[in-house]
Formats: sequence, structure tokens, C-alpha cells
Amino acid sequence: MSTINEESLMQDIFSSSEAVIEIPNRLAVLPLRDVVIFPHMVLPLIIGRPKTLFAVGHAIQDDRMMLFVSQKDSTVDEPKAPDMNRVGVVGRIVQMLKLPNGLAKVVVEGIAKAKVTRYYSKKSGFMQASFELIQENEKADTSLEAANRQLVSQFKDFVALNKQIPDEILMTIDQLEQPNRLADFVVMHLNRSPRQKQRFLEMPSSYDLLVALSKELNKEIEVLTIEQDIEGKVKHKMTKSQRMFYLQEQLRAIKKELGEDSDEDMSDVHEYEKKIKKAKMPKEAREKTKEEITRLQNTPMMSPEATVIRSYLDWLINVPWFKESKDNQSIEAAHAILDEDHYGLKKPKERILEHLAVLTLAKKIRGPILCLVGPPGVGKTSLGKSMARALGREFVRISLGGVRDEAEIRGHRRTYIGALPGRIVQSMKKTGVVNPVFLLDEIDKMSTDFRGDPASAMLEVLDPEQNHAFADHYLEVDYDLSSVLFVTTANYRDDIPWALQDRMEIIELPGYLHQEKFEIGRRFLIRKQIEEYGLQDYSISFTDAALNMIIERYTREAGVRELERQLAKIIRKSARKLVQDKKKKPEIRIDEALTEEMLGVAPYDEMMVDSSDKIGTAIGLAWTPTGGDLLLIEAESMKGKGDLTLTGQLGDVMQESARAAMTVVRSRAGKLGFKADEFLEQEIHLHFPEGAVSKDGPSAGIAVAVALASLFSKRAVRGGMAMTGEITLRGDVLPIGGLREKLMAALRAGVKKVIIPEKNKRQLSEVPDDVKDPLKIYPVKDIDEVFKLMLLPKKRKPRKKSPQSK
Repeated sequence: MSTINEESLMQDIFSSSEAVIEIPNRLAVLPLRDVVIFPHMVLPLIIGRPKTLFAVGHAIQDDRMMLFVSQKDSTVDEPKAPDMNRVGVVGRIVQMLKLPNGLAKVVVEGIAKAKVTRYYSKKSGFMQASFELIQENEKADTSLEAANRQLVSQFKDFVALNKQIPDEILMTIDQLEQPNRLADFVVMHLNRSPRQKQRFLEMPSSYDLLVALSKELNKEIEVLTIEQDIEGKVKHKMTKSQRMFYLQEQLRAIKKELGEDSDEDMSDVHEYEKKIKKAKMPKEAREKTKEEITRLQNTPMMSPEATVIRSYLDWLINVPWFKESKDNQSIEAAHAILDEDHYGLKKPKERILEHLAVLTLAKKIRGPILCLVGPPGVGKTSLGKSMARALGREFVRISLGGVRDEAEIRGHRRTYIGALPGRIVQSMKKTGVVNPVFLLDEIDKMSTDFRGDPASAMLEVLDPEQNHAFADHYLEVDYDLSSVLFVTTANYRDDIPWALQDRMEIIELPGYLHQEKFEIGRRFLIRKQIEEYGLQDYSISFTDAALNMIIERYTREAGVRELERQLAKIIRKSARKLVQDKKKKPEIRIDEALTEEMLGVAPYDEMMVDSSDKIGTAIGLAWTPTGGDLLLIEAESMKGKGDLTLTGQLGDVMQESARAAMTVVRSRAGKLGFKADEFLEQEIHLHFPEGAVSKDGPSAGIAVAVALASLFSKRAVRGGMAMTGEITLRGDVLPIGGLREKLMAALRAGVKKVIIPEKNKRQLSEVPDDVKDPLKIYPVKDIDEVFKLMLLPKKRKPRKKSPQSK
């Protein structure tokens, strides 16, 4: 492949421009894609269309003359006359070089503008056109001369600003005297679209073309000036920063040689040294700060490393190491504060007062780790605040719900700018003391993924044997957490990692009784909502019947959040009523009728059990996240092959419990008065209503056994009685959990008699008297005692009298 010297070709153009070139009236057309050729312009082209190659070959064999015309649409592969522009350039083929891939490289030279009069298509296949040359020799006048000079001046400015155009090009422009030659030369160096260049080519007047190009150059100069200004500012900023760094290093070196190390440049170092002397820090932390001070002295103050060191020193100095808050020594005052903030919660209050009593006597003990477990809305988080208030300590809370990065607990290593200690150390700095009440909320909702296991990181925080030397990755020195009173909260005990449970003292917060909700609403919630909406100066009161109605028929929960929302709704509607009331001293008394008017139709009915005796039904007691609930069980049979069908969205444990109950009933078929083989001839269906609610657990075992025994023995189940207990294949009744909540559910539903496992009898002492006194409770050891209590004797059919007895 040979190379083409474009500069020598350009000179040939200039030298040949004075010669007379004979141009025929009809030439072969070379269609151009995305390219516009101007007179006196040399341009290399790559061609590959067969028709175009044939046309070029024909021109080379003749006189090398062709008509170069741009296509209107460059995507058209086989252009026709309508696809071609009407103005082009007559030129000649300077050189042609065939390439190995079937393409060809041609160098073309423009000679004169031409207007096509007609396009022809020969049988040979390539396009031809007849044309008229466009005469560009205009008479010189002052306007044309002015436009010419203006364009030359602007082009020189354009070249001076544009780094992509060499300065040598200015030598060529000074040699161009004719306006049309100048215009064509400028267009060659302007980066414009083919459509715009075609528009320049079609301009009939040299003056109009010079003015149009002058406008385009003006735009380019303005854009290039702005670009240059922006580049200069950025470069100046970088240069200034580098210069300042260099001068500072020079100044440091000079001062070091002179022995002057206590002037302004060392002010940061001396300031940190003063802070370290004032701060009370352990020996390990003090030695670490000295090492970092030495590093800071030998590090350029403007470097990123110096920023990292200063941030680290700030954390070491500001984190509390020994400062303690003074504990409240009055048990009576602490008791009064707890009762003021919370109604009920006897066990947690007793535990706090015990801790305060030990502090009073022993002065210094390791901080205990308490875990408050209970359903949502029972006051776990607010109880943590009350603990801090009762003890007179600072309070800090962090939520662990959704935390899945171990660095959230242990901190980030000091390997990059922006690293921070973990949330434990951050919170300790926020309190400013080493003995706050630290609430770790939602500890059962931590997650684990590729970033680490935060639950495992919490072991070091919550283990009294380890947390006196808690290692944060950022601090790099041990931090003592043994004086902190850690309080954690969780909704479900089973979701807390076992290793964490082993290090904490679990305190159960069961759901509130109806009477407790009533007192909480009357003492706290109503007043809180009235104050929150700024209605203290107005008379808004609730009747006891209205409050009871809201609790029973508008809420169904273990806590009091929904109760608070319903009370807030009534307060808002009361506010509207007060605005509309034109009395001088308006007052609103919320009774049952007004409650129903404001809250609408009650979503819950009173849970009253059917006390009638029925065959194949039983009432169990279940624990739910929102407290206790009744569990209705229905059993039915039909002819089949002994299959057991369970419905009602049951968990695996409950399904296994139902199968065990079925085996127990079959093993006692003789005692119950039916044949065991009847199971093989019947298909049994056990249904637990309210299928939208998932149910699981073994405590419905004896209730299922009673329903099945009643179905096959045809003996009715005693109405108005509920039961709870896990059953074994031997018929033993095992203990269950959630006894308090289950008895509350029975009392709320109007049940008067309840069967519980014998081994749960000792837990009755922990059940409030308001719950167990209205109930008659039957502790049982095995299923036979349950059958004896629950199954009524079979009714005998009256005998038919014989005809002889008449």
C-alpha cells in the first residue's frame, strides 16, 4: 500500500488552478455517504459498492473526471436520482489503490461547483449526470472585502484556540486571495455535519457564504474560549495545591534544621499533646496516642494520612474511659419513677430495684445483661428509658433490626479515609460516661450474610466475662464495657441465637390483661394523646364503658399500640367537633354511642364460647404473638379407608400432635365404647377454623384427642370448657408454655372451666389473681382424666314396648 503526500497534491492544485481544464457536460457520478467535497479540496475516500468501483474504473480509463455528489440519506445502498442532491463538485481521480478486501482507496480533487440538470442510468450500471458549472467569480466590492478580512481574522483566532489544528495552516490561508477559495478552505477545517456542509456548498453568493462561515466561527471561538477558561481554572487549582504542598515541606525542613519545632506548623501536634494530658486515659490508650503523635509529626499536614491520624486521635481522646454518672441511691424514688412511667410489669421493676439495692451495698458490680422478651407494644423499649431515669443514668439506644454487617458492631479497620468505630463505641462517646443504660433493640432481628455475623460480634459485648476488654477494630485498644447496664429487647425468644441467650437474663413481658389495658389507657394514653394534639385546655373525657368497649371490640393485641391509635383517632375527631361547636366552654364526653359513631363498626365481636354440649368438637387454648386465643377444633368422619385429613393452615408440630392424639384414642377404643377397627373403615377430617391464621405447637394435643374420642364414642363434649396440654403416645399430659396468656384468653371468652397439665400447676402462682380467681382450673396427669372430665355419658335410647305388654 503506497502513501499519498497531501501537501504536494495541494500544491499541484494551486499550480494547476491557472491552467485551463476542459470539462465535459456529462460525467459519471460518484455518490458520497456522509461526505461533502468542495472545490480545491483533496480528500481520500474508501469505496466498496460495485457500481461505484465500476464508475471510478471507467473514469480512470477516460479522463479521470467525475461528478462528486452527496446522498440525501446515507443509509441508501443503491441511490437513485431522488436520493441525490442537486449541487456537487466536478473533480478528478488523483490516485487509486485497490485493497486486499475488495475495497479501493481513491484520492480525489475538487475542481468546480456544478448544478445537476439531469441524472442518467446507463445499462452498464453506474449513474451519470449532465450539469452546469456554477460561476463563482464575483466582482470585488467593499462588502466582500470586509467579509473576507473578517473571516481571515476569525479563522486565525480559531486556529490559535484549537489545539487539534496545527499553526502551520495559517501560512496557507494568507496565500488565498479569492473569497470562494478562502471559504472552501475554512469549511474543510470546520467540524460540521454533512447536511450543514451541503448547505454551504449550495450557497450561490460568495458574500453569503463568507457571512455564514463567520457566524459559525464565532460560535466555535466562544465555545473554545469557555473550554480554555475551565481548563485553566482546574490547572491553576492543581498547580496551587501542589505548590503549597511543596513550600510547606520546604518550610518544615528549614525549621527542622534551625531547631524551631514549636511554631505555627506544629500547633496541631501541641494541641493534641495538651488534650492527651488533660484526658484521663488508660495506659494502653495513652501509649497508642503517643505513637500516633510521633507519626503525625513526620507526616505532611496536607496529606490524607494526616487527616486519618487526627480523626483517630480525636476518637481516642473523646471516648469516655473513666468518667461515670452518679447513680440514684433512693430505692423509694426509683420505685416511684417506675410506677409513674409504667403500670404493671412487676418482674422487670423488681429486677431493677434489686440491681439498685446491690449497687447501694456493693458500690461496684459488673453490669448485668437483661433481655426483655415480649410481643409488640408491651413497653419493652420505653421500659429501658424508665430504667435509666430510675437509676439516674444516661440512656442510649441502638436498633439492631436488619443489621447484617459485623463492622456495625466492631467498627472498620483504619485502612482508609472515612473509617469509623462501631456503633457501640460511637454511642459511648455520645453519652460521655462509662456506665449508661444501653438499650440494644430488636436483638432477635439481626441478619447474617457475606459481610459477617453481627450476632457473633455481640457475644463480646454481652458476655460479662469478656466485655471488660471489648476490641473495636478502629480503636485498636481494649475498651471496658463492664460498667454498662445492657438491656436488650426481642419479640421471640426462639429467634435469639442460643449463644446470646446463654449470656443474658431473660425477663418475659407477657401481654396485658384487660384490666391492665384499662388502667394504662386511663392513666397514660388518654392524657398523652390530649397533650400531643395540644388540647389540654379543653374538656375531653372518656366513660369507663367507652374505654372498655374500645379495648374489647376495637383491639385484639397483647400490647397497647392499637389501643393508642384508636384513642388518637377519637381525639382527632373530638378536635374537629370542638372547632365546629360554637359554645364558649365546649366539652366532650366520650360514651359508647359516641365511640361507635367515631370509630365505625367494631371489627371484633365479643369472644363468647358456645356452652352447649356437642359431639366431635372441642375448645383448645393457644398462644399467639399478640397474646392468648381460643382454638376451636371440629372432627367429622365418613366412609373411607382410615385416612386422616387436617385443614386450617397447621404447622408441622401441630400435625404430628394430631396424629399422636389419634393413636391415643384408638388405643383406648375399648374404654371409650367403640371398636378400634372403626378407624380403618372411616375417613377422618380434623378442621381448625380461621384458616387464614397459621397455627403450630403441641399444646392442642388433648383437645384433638377429646374431639376424636367424642366423634367415635358418640359421647358429647361438655360445653363451656377449654383445655391445653401436650399428649404422648402413652396418654401422659405434658406441660405447656404461655399459661398466663392462655388463661387470659379463656377468661376473655367467657370460659369458666379450664384443664391444664399437672406440671403447670406450680406456675399458677405467677398468674394474677384477677385471671385465675374467676376460673375453675383442673390440673390433669393423663388423657384418661381429661376424658372423664370432658366426655358426657352416652344417652340411652328408650326401649320400644312389645305388643304383648299393651
